[in-house]
Parts: sequence; structure tokens; C-alpha cells
Amino acid sequence: MARADKEATVTELSDKFRTSNAAVLTEYRGLTVAQLTQLRRSLGSHAQYAVVKNTLTAIAARDAGVTAIDDKQLAGPTAIAFVTGDPVEAARGLRDFARTNPALVIKGGVLEGRPLSGDEVRRLADLESREVLLAKLAGAMKASLTRAAYLFAAPLSQAARTIDALRIKQEQEGGAPVPAGGEPAGTDQAATQPAGADQAADPTPEPTEG
Repeated sequence: MARADKEATVTELSDKFRTSNAAVLTEYRGLTVAQLTQLRRSLGSHAQYAVVKNTLTAIAARDAGVTAIDDKQLAGPTAIAFVTGDPVEAARGLRDFARTNPALVIKGGVLEGRPLSGDEVRRLADLESREVLLAKLAGAMKASLTRAAYLFAAPLSQAARTIDALRIKQEQEGGAPVPAGGEPAGTDQAATQPAGADQAADPTPEPTEG
């Protein structure tokens, strides 16, 4: 490969490392072209599967700031699944393909800058997909909103209970009670009686002079 071609390949691989949220390294020794095509189709939009040269891949990874790839994983015929979609779905696609095509060996990879062993990639495939997790999150959020509505209503009922308790306490202590929805008891009734009402109510006659 000419120097210019190598530089172009390194640049392309570096860009793939930068724009991917995960990369899974595999060994494809023994797979036919038809099987590789089938593997790429099974990954769909979740990942791009590319056959790479180990030396150029190591350079590209360093240029992209990816330090989690073990040099031991860059041995033998290597192909990388650059994951731009759901890492779980991509890992599941690789795992399922490897079950029916043992020639595909999952060597490891990197997820969000964290190194992954081959076993960790297979365990990643056992997780629930992004869509399932989002559905569960939506359900949890709905439940949280219901609880939040209850919590918003709780202080109002607590305040009502507090006022009622205060009214009962004042009545027991002989103070002016606080009715649930009116003026405090003991308001001066004279201020509200019409003029002359006290005289009309007094039945005692006035003494006569003699």
C-alpha cells in the first residue's frame, strides 16, 4: 500500500473511532465473502463492519485518542464493527452471528472509552435494547409524575389538618376558637346590634315620682 493510501486509511479509521460510541474487534479468519456480507446486513444501521490492517488501526486509534484497545487484540485477520447505533443491538448481532458461524471470533473492544473483553461484549449482548429501556423509563417517569402529584397535594391537606388542630386546641384552652371557615368566636355582639335593641329587651319599668 502506498504511503498516501496508508495516510488516507488512517484518517478514515480515526474518523470512525471518533464518531463511534463503541467499537468491537473481531477475527474473521475462515469467513467467506458471502458470510461477511450477511454479517454486515445483520448489523443493519447499528454498526459499520470493516476489515482493517492491524498496524494502521493502532495508529488510527492513537490519533483518535482511543487508548483502551489492547494491542493483543490487534493480531490475526481483524475486522472492526464501528458502532454508531445501539451498542446492545450491535453486540447481539455479532454474538448471534458467531453462534451460527464459529469462525467469527469476538476479541474485545471499547465502549465510551472503556475497554471491553470478548466476554464483556457477549454480556453486553444479553442486556435489554435501548427501545426496551426507554419504554421502561417512560413507565417509571409516569409513575414518578403520579407520585409528584400526590406530593404536591399533600401539603394542602396537611395545612387543613393543622388549622383544624389549632382550632380544637384554642377551644380546649378557653380561647377564641377558630372556626373552619368563619370569624373567630367571641366577636363583640354589641357592635352588630341595632340601636335601642338593649332597651327594648329590658322588661323592668321605670319608678314613678310621688
